[in-house]
Amino acid sequence: MSIRVVQPAALTAEAFAPFGEVLQVDGAHAFEINHGYTTRVHNLCDIQTLGNGAKAIVSFFLGRPRPLTIRMVECHPYGSQAFMPLDPYPWLVVVASTPTSDDVRAFWARGDQGVNYHAGVWHHPLLVTQPQRFLVIDRHGQEANCDEVFFDSGSGVDLHWPFNSSSKNGPEDMHV
Repeated sequence: MSIRVVQPAALTAEAFAPFGEVLQVDGAHAFEINHGYTTRVHNLCDIQTLGNGAKAIVSFFLGRPRPLTIRMVECHPYGSQAFMPLDPYPWLVVVASTPTSDDVRAFWARGDQGVNYHAGVWHHPLLVTQPQRFLVIDRHGQEANCDEVFFDSGSGVDLHWPFNSSSKNGPEDMHV
């Protein structure tokens, strides 16, 4: 058991596909509505609501910075969970194919990118480097919908975040 160091990669639709969808305007299906005064960026993700009495709900999450050592992951077996930042700051997305520190992957998301974790995908709770607001679409229903797994003592992942967290767009305008 040891602490791994992981360098977050840029968030792309291809790299994130095993875990869900990336929510962004670039590359999305879009068309004009309202007599040409609005562009609808359409059908960005699959909102999953499984179980008894399940429905999609919309919430705000108000994220606060926390240590960048990953000691646990969680999953929501009965529904997807979509996060879209309302503030233009980069943030971190941490996922795992299994609930072990060996399988942790990390991405940095631009302030104009969100994610939708599919039902059952292991991920770390919201991880920001400065206070940041998010619009969240997830599932409400009768079944408990949050499983948490804490890594063995001495195990975890340290995220290497070498750039200036006050930047709004990611490494391309961040100066070490």
